[in-house]
Amino acid sequence: MQRHPEFPLDETLIYLNHAAVAPWPTRTSQAVQQFAGENNRFGSQNYLQWLEKERLLRHQFAQLLNAPDAKDIALVKNTSEALSFVAYGIAWQEGDNIVSSNEEFPSNRIPWQSLANQGVAFREADLASAPSPEHALFNLVDEHTRLLTISSIQFASGRRVDLENIGHFCKQRNILFCVDAIQSLGCVAFDVQACQADFVMADGHKWLFGPEGLGVFYSAPQAREKLSLTQYGWHMMANIHNYENKPWEIHPDAQRFECGSPNMLAIHALSASLSLLLEAGMHTIEKQVLQNAEILIEQIQQSTNLTLLSDADSNLPSPIVVFKHNALDNRTLYKKLTAANVICALRGQGVRFSPHFYHAKEELCRAVEIADS
Repeated sequence: MQRHPEFPLDETLIYLNHAAVAPWPTRTSQAVQQFAGENNRFGSQNYLQWLEKERLLRHQFAQLLNAPDAKDIALVKNTSEALSFVAYGIAWQEGDNIVSSNEEFPSNRIPWQSLANQGVAFREADLASAPSPEHALFNLVDEHTRLLTISSIQFASGRRVDLENIGHFCKQRNILFCVDAIQSLGCVAFDVQACQADFVMADGHKWLFGPEGLGVFYSAPQAREKLSLTQYGWHMMANIHNYENKPWEIHPDAQRFECGSPNMLAIHALSASLSLLLEAGMHTIEKQVLQNAEILIEQIQQSTNLTLLSDADSNLPSPIVVFKHNALDNRTLYKKLTAANVICALRGQGVRFSPHFYHAKEELCRAVEIADS
């Protein structure tokens, strides 16, 4: 089998775990090695060039999100940090509520639940209880709803929501709209302007092919002004290179959420990874990712031993495919697959496959064959 030149994975592996932690492309590995070698030989002599790479990454994220301006992009440690910025930046009033779903990853649940001591209620919609997931969310909204927060794609079910529909609903009612995009950014096209999101956040280590420890936080300018800061440091000042800055001012842009020194190693790595996605084009990548998911779905549906748990009839197809074995429990099936070097995850009610754009059809069919045998 011919491997993609950017993903020369071990020949024994079938890697279907991009919804967890993805492998790095060749260019990303090379960028890290080059950066490490440069440090080893020259230290920080080229720091001004590193700052250019940091600026480039902000512009790459702005392009990936279709953000109006790179000034709306903050580079954060992870999704949880960005969600906490929102949760603890809003001036809540007792009696306020937040609407979300009952399928959220802890990152998009715990920060909101922790506001209970401020008298803020966290409402979890059963996404399967209404004609659509969107209606299930809307049914919990009332005059005290301040924010609606949702994952663009659910980590354990693969359920995908109509962000533009939700965004329009929120804007009509003056409700802040927050999107945990970690399971869609890098595999399906994303448009913050079309969905009218106030806040969007995602880690770099899943579908974006980047390292752990660096992610993105988009905030719309008007929404950003509604957030009080919860962290302070030199890097969030308006003039970060005036170290005698007395008195100091908060940075006017999204950089205000970046407390201290940037993770330059991860910045070089993630910039290299995003260059691959942007060169290929997200609409092209989305088409191939969803085709690969459809191959898995078709193969699973043809098996008499396997049951598809994902919604194959959704109007919004997902890159996440969840299934179970009719005779084996989920943990036994998962151990069987991993023993055969099929890299996947045990999630929700079954085993989760999450292919990216570079897979060959034969390896996708082989993975289902191993599960079926």
